[in-house]
Amino acid sequence: MDVEMGDAESALLHLITPGETITADTAFMRGHGTYTEGEELVGTVVGLVERINKLISVKPFRARYSGEIGDVVVGRISEVTQKRWKVDIGARQDAMLLLAAVNLPGGELRRRSESDELQMRQLLAEGDMISAEIQAFFQDGAVSLHTRSLKYGKLRSGSLVTIPASLVKRSKSHFIHYTLAPGLHVDVILGMNGYVWVCKGSGAGKDKPDTPQQAQEDADALYANVNEPVSDVERLAIARVANCVLALAKEGEYVTEQMVLYAHEASSQVECKDVLANSKQIVDIAKMSA
Repeated sequence: MDVEMGDAESALLHLITPGETITADTAFMRGHGTYTEGEELVGTVVGLVERINKLISVKPFRARYSGEIGDVVVGRISEVTQKRWKVDIGARQDAMLLLAAVNLPGGELRRRSESDELQMRQLLAEGDMISAEIQAFFQDGAVSLHTRSLKYGKLRSGSLVTIPASLVKRSKSHFIHYTLAPGLHVDVILGMNGYVWVCKGSGAGKDKPDTPQQAQEDADALYANVNEPVSDVERLAIARVANCVLALAKEGEYVTEQMVLYAHEASSQVECKDVLANSKQIVDIAKMSA
């Protein structure tokens, strides 16, 4: 089927299958997931057509995450090596988090010494979950991360949900705070790599610290290994939000701040354990609310 490429927005929403003609216009250039056959540009994978000026590519639904600079990601520490941590972010190879790219306890600003290198496991050990931002790429294609902002760092008191990275849209903020009821708060971090962290939230959300003293306390608690107490009501709220994220992914819907909220409201009449079993009905109601 030949796609009219005059409207970039319609092209972004167009789904193709392997062997399907994207366009016969020779003015467009071939990108990833496409090949030329005569004068036609043909897709090689199942995915969404993306257009940047005259470059056309196809973003596959099922593929390893390939990041971009500035992406917010959630990952798990897989190995501690010399002056760096290896982080599993679901990409073709582990990302690297350099010792120089993290905040020291207490927010100290100084050169990293040998003593800092010896204490790396006291900061982040194998199995720890972190949120970070992609800073750069190495020559071999590996991702370089940083956690210099206080909004990044070790994650605690929550649950990890894994969904296809193609269902996470870039947005102004990937740190979302929900107030589900008076005194009941849940925070969600939408990693561009498809790793979603759902955890107990604070009443203030992810706002900046109000005072230097509060900022200092946040920096001191950055690498604490103790989870906050989580009540049964909070556990149920975390589980319901996590199931709503999985329900959206199961139905192939984009996971956004509003869609998660609408899905949560639509699931209020269903037991938490039955949310996935009723995912189609819940997502249909959420789409009507959007």
